[in-house]
Amino acid sequence: MARKKEYSEDEVLEEAMQLFWKYGYDSTSMKMLEEVMGINKFSIYSSFGSKHGLFVQSLKRYKANTNKLFDTFKKATNGVEDIKQFFYDSVSANLKGDSQKGCFVTNTYNEFSESEDLVIKEQMIVFFDNFKQIIIEKLSTDPSKDEATIIKQANYLMLAKHGLAAAARVNTTQEIKDYIEITFKNL
Repeated sequence: MARKKEYSEDEVLEEAMQLFWKYGYDSTSMKMLEEVMGINKFSIYSSFGSKHGLFVQSLKRYKANTNKLFDTFKKATNGVEDIKQFFYDSVSANLKGDSQKGCFVTNTYNEFSESEDLVIKEQMIVFFDNFKQIIIEKLSTDPSKDEATIIKQANYLMLAKHGLAAAARVNTTQEIKDYIEITFKNL
């Protein structure tokens, strides 16, 4: 007879996500995961298959947690101002608590940029393609912009968002605000 789990997968996944978010995949050890999740590695393997499986589930959880932020962004109707507000909102969401961790997706993108991990790469492609499409939709509300300008500005804003996510790990709140304001000054 199989033993009943004495932990909530949802709760331990949240703990793992926070740890991976702070330290990244490679720097997070199984011992660290066991300690923060409060379960042993056999339970981790039983519930998530592997450290990699746990990481993928953590990444999916993060993306699910940010759905409200993205839904607000998608539904907004003020074009470039919506993108700017999203930049502020995303930084605000990632600066909660005592630690500055930046964006988990961007951190993962940076960590796995040279990896051949197709599962993680697919997660990144889907996330960033969806994000870019929303930016394009917002930029397209300005009738003075042609398609080429919209694509160039979308690419610029994607890179700016990566920079913002990295900066949110180390820069002050005022420096972040200045960065956002300058980013949108000439759009």
